[in-house]
Amino acid sequence: MNSKQSRWFILILLALIWGSSFILMKKALIDLSPIQVGALRIIFTALTLFTVGFKNISKVNKTQWYYIAITAFLGTFFPAFMFSFAVQKIDSSIVSILNSLTPLNTLLVGALFFGFSFLRKQIFGVIIGLIGAVILILKGAELNPDQNYLYALLIVCASIGYAFNVNILKKHLNDLNALTIVTGNFAVIFLPALVILWWTDFFELAKIQQAQTSLYYLILLSIFGTAMAKTLFNKLIQMTSPIFSSSVTYLIPFVAIFWGVLDGETLYFGQFLAGTLIMIGVYLTNKGK
Repeated sequence: MNSKQSRWFILILLALIWGSSFILMKKALIDLSPIQVGALRIIFTALTLFTVGFKNISKVNKTQWYYIAITAFLGTFFPAFMFSFAVQKIDSSIVSILNSLTPLNTLLVGALFFGFSFLRKQIFGVIIGLIGAVILILKGAELNPDQNYLYALLIVCASIGYAFNVNILKKHLNDLNALTIVTGNFAVIFLPALVILWWTDFFELAKIQQAQTSLYYLILLSIFGTAMAKTLFNKLIQMTSPIFSSSVTYLIPFVAIFWGVLDGETLYFGQFLAGTLIMIGVYLTNKGK
């Protein structure tokens, strides 16, 4: 498999894994709180990565640890909790579509903070995508008055965190292998997640027994949707550009909507059109490269 085939294979595999993550998160939230889901996802992922990659982090120097810590919090820690709260309050398929703002924010953050160049016509893609996001949120609030669409703003914030993450990885950590970076990320946020979990009621025996099924979903989410996927994503960033890597969010909604419909969620026509606008915006942004 040549380099071009490899990057497309990783891109499609990531779309399948991350597209399935939203429904796993939704199922985990049945018996666990968003705080518990976010913290446990980090803890389970960290334990998985430590078994295969802990020895690698000795290769990280002091300067690299600084950037690994930043990417750990912006690209993993805060988004883990933001997504948990959002999926609890609004449909997982809508969350996945809003996550598609990541390439647009990656372009803006790269241009504003990292000196990466972009073409003028790419700005039209950003504008179209943002218009689609606004319509999606407003239309969703109108069609689903029982859902709190203010939580959609958490996904917008998470996508900005992802945008900083991929730009930092490309500019400052490109010489470290993917497994080393992701293991270092989780070494940084493991203890904070454990402390947060300790202050919930999770460690009560009755709670653990009640949440067994949710924990199974969460373990799957942690091993595949976080540990494996983040390692592959970091590798993809090193193989390609931040814009190409973040364009995995083109494909994620198709997988997530499939699972959401199977689970009884409804995607209305107006929401579909808004999602299409976002995808067109992402396409135009990438086409410029």
